[in-house]
Amino acid sequence: MKIVVAPDKFKKSLTGLQFCDSVEASILKVLPNCEILKLPLADGGDGTIEIVNYYLKGTVITVTVNSPFFKKIKATYLYAEVEQTAFLEMAEASGVKLLRPKDFDCKNATTLGTGEMILDAINRGAKKIILGIGGSATNDCGMGMATALGYRFLDADNRIVKPIGANLSKVSTIDTSQMHPKLKEVKFNIACDVSNPLYGKNGSAYVYAKQKGATTDDIVLLDKGLQDFAKVIEAIFGINPQQVEGAGAAGGMGIASKVFLKGTLQRGVNLVKDLAQFDKKLIDTDWIITGEGNLDAQTFSGKTIQGVLASAKAKKIKVAAFCGGVDLNKEEIKELGLVYVDAVLNYTNNTEDAMKNSLGYLKIIAKNFAKNLI
Repeated sequence: MKIVVAPDKFKKSLTGLQFCDSVEASILKVLPNCEILKLPLADGGDGTIEIVNYYLKGTVITVTVNSPFFKKIKATYLYAEVEQTAFLEMAEASGVKLLRPKDFDCKNATTLGTGEMILDAINRGAKKIILGIGGSATNDCGMGMATALGYRFLDADNRIVKPIGANLSKVSTIDTSQMHPKLKEVKFNIACDVSNPLYGKNGSAYVYAKQKGATTDDIVLLDKGLQDFAKVIEAIFGINPQQVEGAGAAGGMGIASKVFLKGTLQRGVNLVKDLAQFDKKLIDTDWIITGEGNLDAQTFSGKTIQGVLASAKAKKIKVAAFCGGVDLNKEEIKELGLVYVDAVLNYTNNTEDAMKNSLGYLKIIAKNFAKNLI
């Protein structure tokens, strides 16, 4: 029997790698001849970098870049020299995690530092760059990022525009003549798990800017800026940003990744699956065991378990889910396609106990599952 173990983390409780090791050990105690393949996954959120490095075996690179407010900071990314592949998280250079909540001010923030990380990876020899664009503090439509790579944003008087969200409406044209010469040689894959358009009531400014420090007036200003900037993008690149799903992700970095990097926007879990060569490794698999902290309605929206189920369904493989808690009824679980579900909270009603001792409860869950296979 072959079992693939492919979980996400239990947030603030258990990493995906800990899950894999625990489940493997527990199952082998009951089924010593079982073949176990550990393929931990992530959806592009917190902890993704650890899972990516499980497959890349890369080196952590530290580089000095600009913060969202043009202060010099240290940022890190992963680089695998043999594969010439880099994994970058936008939040490292341009994220809210770098700021105190009272300092959030997305209209004056820039993605310049993210561009500087990309530039360092290109100069290091990267031919493939995976960019996660979650957790941004910005709303500059990637203008800062593109500036670092040689794009020039000019106003009506041919003067360079400072790359911040408040200045989007000032951009009259985009000069591409000085873009980095190696940019065209790099393949970009962008982890993007939202589908918001660039502007409008469901767009970047109206949906996300408030939580990044924007006032009501700021949101109106930023949305107008995104509309004006979209017209310039369409004139220069022949792409209507409003027709691109996910264009509004990360303050417009969705469309910026597409037009300035020629990147492909993908669900985070699909990017990690590709990196793991997940589908190829499912040959002759009898069961996939997946899991996450809580099985709930969000699971239907592109999270790790849904990514696992998509692959399993295509190959007619049964899927079991071991979770911290379950907020779905039997009909919803069946609709998802899960054959077996168990949760830590089936063994304790104490949430604190569940969080603190999830590893021990997971071992019990795995052993019970294995006994059902005898």
